[in-house]
Amino acid sequence: MKYAVLFPGQGSQSVGMLGALAAVYPVVTQTFREASAALGWDLSRLVREGPAEELNRTERTQPALLAAGIAAWRAWQSHQPEAPVAMAGHSLGEYAALVAAGSLPFADALKLVELRGQLMQHAVPQGSGGMVAVVGMEDAAIEQLCASYTGGVLEPVNYNAPGQVVVAGQSGALKWLEDNAKAAGARMTVRLPVSVPSHCSLMKGAALELAGRLTQVPFQNPVIPVLHNLDAEAHPQPHSLRGALREQLYKPVRWTQTIRALAERGATLFLECGPGRVLAGLNKRILDRNTLTCALEDPAALEQALNRIKE
Repeated sequence: MKYAVLFPGQGSQSVGMLGALAAVYPVVTQTFREASAALGWDLSRLVREGPAEELNRTERTQPALLAAGIAAWRAWQSHQPEAPVAMAGHSLGEYAALVAAGSLPFADALKLVELRGQLMQHAVPQGSGGMVAVVGMEDAAIEQLCASYTGGVLEPVNYNAPGQVVVAGQSGALKWLEDNAKAAGARMTVRLPVSVPSHCSLMKGAALELAGRLTQVPFQNPVIPVLHNLDAEAHPQPHSLRGALREQLYKPVRWTQTIRALAERGATLFLECGPGRVLAGLNKRILDRNTLTCALEDPAALEQALNRIKE
């Protein structure tokens, strides 16, 4: 059976994440300790004990989730399965995918995403921007609604699944969206608990700063194809990888397109490497019933995936 590997982004974190997996696979704890040594602060303890407020700080969340994704991947790899047809990561998860694919050293990736979080948080004043999920509208209708607003930045940024798109922008623009979305056809809107308007034009300054650091990192050609958020395409050359990661910061995450592209490569099993089941939930809305997504946050799910691979 052909399978693809997915890595989640921000929002999947929780204190104690991957605890059940760590109880069976020592490599999980070892990975968190390795991350702590690379970063120079105790990520392992933060993940294990919290507090949640600290874990949810963007510059802490990003390296913690990267480490969690790689920990789950290493637990899976300990069984020496056949290689996946391709990988992808949602937003921040793209960095974990590149580490797993052998393109980006783990320690370098941790420091990159820590910086990425800092740059994103400082790109806009605290409380002046955010994100709203719009449920029940077609992509084109949301794009048209956002384009009709002329009072500031309001942009569709996460095409997560059919009928679920996240919009980012300035606070006043998001309030306008909440007030007008239902009249335009939305079933509901949900304000996300974030202070950073990710993947919109407000992040261009942060992307320029990140680009300078990206040139200093020794990227290699991935040994497993990684499909990028930018265009659902593989960018196997280091210069192209750097460009995709730079643009990812201020351009939309085309997740629906990415998952369908993985399915077109023959994947009928998807593995969510990391905490939570967010991507598994989205896959149910994107793919047909002949596909299965296993969230590798606990040993039972990992065992189920291994059994499916052997069928």
